[in-house]
Amino acid sequence: MKLRTKICEHLENFDTANIKKSTAYECSECIKTGDSWVHLRTCQECGVTLCCDSSPNKHASNHYQMHKEHTVVISAEPGENWAWCYEHKSFVEY
Repeated sequence: MKLRTKICEHLENFDTANIKKSTAYECSECIKTGDSWVHLRTCQECGVTLCCDSSPNKHASNHYQMHKEHTVVISAEPGENWAWCYEHKSFVEY
């Protein structure tokens, strides 16, 4: 028996043809303060690239907390093709 993870409506309708990708490999908020980051995520609503929860500042999660309609991020890491929905804690690879 294979278990299947339920994918939320945000990721079910995720359009991989219109993915917003960053051209710079940097957290736009950490750059302002001279801080460092671990991994990067790109908001699919506005296109901003911010640091992940493993980073000291957790800018991507903070961005979602301030902008609840910005639910989906993608990994901005080279070679990673996945999306995450903050609202439903749902994940999909593409």
